[in-house]
Amino acid sequence: MSNNFKSADLFCEYYFTWIMVYKKDAVRKVTLNKYFMTYQWIIKLAPKLKLFELNRITYQQLLNDYATCHERQTTMDFHHQLKGAILDAVDEGLINRDPTRKAIIKGKTPTEKKLKYLNQFELHTLLSSLSLTPEINWDWFILLLAKTGMRFSEALALTPKDFDFIHQSLSVNKTWDYKEGTGFLPTKNKSSIRKIQIDWQTVVQYSTLVKNLPEDEPIFVKGRVYNSTVNGILSRHCKQVNIPEITVHGLRHRHASLLLFAGVSIASVAQRLGHSSITTTQKTYLHIIHELENKDVDLVMRSLSSLN
Repeated sequence: MSNNFKSADLFCEYYFTWIMVYKKDAVRKVTLNKYFMTYQWIIKLAPKLKLFELNRITYQQLLNDYATCHERQTTMDFHHQLKGAILDAVDEGLINRDPTRKAIIKGKTPTEKKLKYLNQFELHTLLSSLSLTPEINWDWFILLLAKTGMRFSEALALTPKDFDFIHQSLSVNKTWDYKEGTGFLPTKNKSSIRKIQIDWQTVVQYSTLVKNLPEDEPIFVKGRVYNSTVNGILSRHCKQVNIPEITVHGLRHRHASLLLFAGVSIASVAQRLGHSSITTTQKTYLHIIHELENKDVDLVMRSLSSLN
C-alpha cells in the first residue's frame, strides 16, 4: 500500500483502502460492516486529517470526539479498529511514530441495562402454553431455547445429526445466517463450539421429531427466517397467559439465571452458554451474582450464630 499513498494523503482514504485490501473477504460480513462504520465516523469527525498529521494529540482528539456520543466499550472497539490500519501506516513510513500509544479511552456512562427474564413459575406457565404438535413448529424451537440457553442463530443451525440421544447431548458447531440468508456460518467464537447436556424428556421428544428428517439439513429452517417472526410468536404466548413479554434472547437470560440460582458455578454456566470468558458471564449476570452473595452472607451468619 505504501506505493499508492503518501504521508500528505487523507487518513480516511488510506483507511478505506486498508479495509478493502486487508479485511474484505477475510472477515465475516458483520465484522466488515463494523469497519465500514468506523470509516464513516472518520469522515464525519476528521474528514481533512492527513496521515502525517496523525500524532498522539490528534489521535486522542479523534477518540475524544467519538467518545462524546458513545459508551467507553464502544470507543474501545473504535480504537481497536483504527489501530490496525495506523500501525500498518507506521510500518510503511507514512506516519513517523505510533500515535495510538498510551491512548486514553473515554466514553459516556453506560446506561443501566436491566435484563428481562421470567421467574420459574412464569417460565413454567409459558412452556405449558406451547402447542407441541407431532410436527416441528416454532413452539418446539422456543422450548429448546428455554432448555438449552442457545443463541437464536445456533438453534436455527441445528440438524438431526447434532443430537446425540445416547449421551443426552447436543453439539453446537455452527450458526445459521438468518440476516443475509446465506446458510450455515461458523460460530460466534471458538468458545461457542460446545456440547450441551439435555434432559431425558427432551431426548424422548426430539428423537421422535427428527427421526425421519434429513440428517444434515436444519430442523427449523423452511425458507427465510426472521428473528421478529419468532419473537412475535413468543410475545403472543406471553400475552395469552398474562406474563411479562420477553424475546427469544430473553429465554437465554432466563436459562442462565435459573442455573445460577440453582447453584451451578459461573464457569459451568459460561461454558454452557458458549461465552468466550467467565468475565462475560459475570458482567452480564452481575445483579444475580449480587443476589446470591447476599444469600451467602445470610447463610454464613446463621451458621455462625449456631456455634453458641
